[in-house]
Formats: sequence, C-alpha cells, structure tokens
Amino acid sequence: QVQLVESGGGLVQAGGSLRLSCTASGNIFRSSIMGWYRQAPGKQRELVASITSGVSTNYVDSVKGRFTISRDNARNTVYLQMNSLKAEDTAVYYCNARPDFSRWVGTSPYNYWGQGTQVTVSP
Repeated sequence: QVQLVESGGGLVQAGGSLRLSCTASGNIFRSSIMGWYRQAPGKQRELVASITSGVSTNYVDSVKGRFTISRDNARNTVYLQMNSLKAEDTAVYYCNARPDFSRWVGTSPYNYWGQGTQVTVSP
C-alpha cells in the first residue's frame, strides 16, 4: 500500500516562507504526477501546483511567482516552497499522486492522498 507523508506545515506571519515535503512509499513515484492541493474552511479543495515525471509544472494563478514545486526522484519526495505567504494561503495542504500516462505502465490507475498538513498565515 502506497503512503504519502507530508511535513513542513505550521504557523507563519504574512510575508514569510514555508517548505512542504511529501515522501511516497512504494515504487510509483517516478511515474507519477505529483500535486499539492489545499482546502480552506468552507471551500472546495483546489489544485495549487503539480509536477509531471518530466518535471513540467503547473500552478494556480493565485500562487504563481510565489510558490515553487519540485521533486527529488532519488528521495521519492516532492516539495512545495511557499514564499511571500498571504493570509488567504491558510489551508490544509494535501499531497497527491496519480499516474503520468506518458510514463506509467500499469493496469490499475491510482489516486493517492496524504493526510494533510496545516498551513496558517497570520495577517
């Protein structure tokens, strides 16, 4: 069973920085699109950033220029560097893994989630 374990959340003042990490068990990491999602109270979960196995990245408009997603295949880890944090970035952040069909060869597509890590930005 694959597990995604997030770390790095916490409380920070507006304008500060945090780096989230997500480490995956098993052997799916290299052939997965890794994503960071967030969910604020009373709001739907939204995709913040994603990175393919070929390291193409995608960001929601509200974080462009402030957040950077990266991956280390040797460590089975994906990172989210968050700079210039704003109060509206406050949310639970979730790591996600799904197949990158340009590289993945399998018969059972997956969609794994981490347990979430709280990020709170004080004004």
